[in-house]
Amino acid sequence: MLSIFDDMTQATEAEVQHMLPLVDEQRCHEALRYRHLFGQFACLKSWLMLKDLLKPLGINNMKIDFNAHGKPFLVHYPQVHFNLSHCKNGIAVAVDFAPIGIDIESFRKPDLALIRKTMNPAEAEWILASTDPTVAFTQYWTKKEAVLKLRGTGLVDDLHGVLDGEGYRLETYINKEKRYALSIAFSHNL
Repeated sequence: MLSIFDDMTQATEAEVQHMLPLVDEQRCHEALRYRHLFGQFACLKSWLMLKDLLKPLGINNMKIDFNAHGKPFLVHYPQVHFNLSHCKNGIAVAVDFAPIGIDIESFRKPDLALIRKTMNPAEAEWILASTDPTVAFTQYWTKKEAVLKLRGTGLVDDLHGVLDGEGYRLETYINKEKRYALSIAFSHNL
């Protein structure tokens, strides 16, 4: 199950105040730790999106904990996996019965040093040869981050080989109008 929100004009102080009573105390404190309005909004909105996705499954107790690398999980429902992501142009939430990873990123123009640091030679060549390197880079970046979030290992030092693994399926969506890329990594046999 997937939920995407990309009407970021709703990220207002009034909307944050409206959402605060709709989440538990832990999430309120987490949201208010953000100094910027957008961080507060994204934290609250992503949690409410998750709550909506879990409701048809009969899950109302959303007590979460984190693995050693910071990946969240539902304490009382280990068979249900979820992942959250947000950027300045959107928020994405995914739920599945197997490990899942999701990443949404606003388009950003990469410099050559960043491409070389994060992409292997074939990926870098494809990005630099594309008609829109900004979109191509963001697309590849979301794929890598979604796979890392699926694995629950966090960012690794060598990002070049992230997409070389097996056991997952990737889907990527590009929204040129709203200027973001979104990738979801679904588990096959992890």
